[in-house]
Amino acid sequence: MRSIKNTCIVLRRELKSYFESPVAYVFMVAFLLLVGFLTFSISQLYERRVADLQPFFFWHPWVYLLLVPAATMGLWAEERRAGTVELLLTMPITMLQAIMGKFLAAWIFITFALLFTFPVAWWTGRLGDPDGGVILSGYIGSVLMAGGYVSVGMLMSSATRNQVIAFVLSLVTCLLLLLAGWPPVTDFISFVVTGFGEWIGFEEAFAEHAPKVVDVIAGLSFLTHFDSLQRGVVDLRDIAYYFSLIVFMIFATHVVLDNRKSA
Repeated sequence: MRSIKNTCIVLRRELKSYFESPVAYVFMVAFLLLVGFLTFSISQLYERRVADLQPFFFWHPWVYLLLVPAATMGLWAEERRAGTVELLLTMPITMLQAIMGKFLAAWIFITFALLFTFPVAWWTGRLGDPDGGVILSGYIGSVLMAGGYVSVGMLMSSATRNQVIAFVLSLVTCLLLLLAGWPPVTDFISFVVTGFGEWIGFEEAFAEHAPKVVDVIAGLSFLTHFDSLQRGVVDLRDIAYYFSLIVFMIFATHVVLDNRKSA
């Protein structure tokens, strides 16, 4: 109970800092405008005359790629720059509690911004007869994916005092995790593996194992696991992937901060 209370104290502190600055409102407006523009102007959601939100969810990974690193770059970088991280860690809380509080605050903040897109789902339901289960699954996938982005951004923020560097590191890492499951990238990887096998004289062996290599790399991608959820296929493996990623990033953040503290 004590650990939960301490985590909630940090969580409230971080949420308060978000909404006491214009960053929160700029983020939410930018998120809604960008998602709305891509969904209605680029994908032309209603002009398709199909009662589903697939074009809406299609853009979430790419919008998160731009905005979540910006929302998380200051989680630890600003604390370290201002020297308040030492003060935070001298409080009667553990480092894990501080990390969890900051992570949950950022995740809740992103989820709060996502809630404002519910009118899109409501209006689609008014115009047609969409599958509510598919829409709910899409939102669950989007929330889980946002948690993955936040965990990556938090790790990168803990590794530097500079918020701009934290933003770039987070952006690049998340982009790699996205592209790992993008069909053009997986096709290229398969081509490279097969070509390398042909070059060294083991064409058949490498051609046989190329799909396995591609599956392993694609299995690390945000897109691979989100694609199933946005289509309404709730697979425990996809959910386990996001939670595993979050746990790993939290652990890595703890290691980084612990090493900085010891130094």
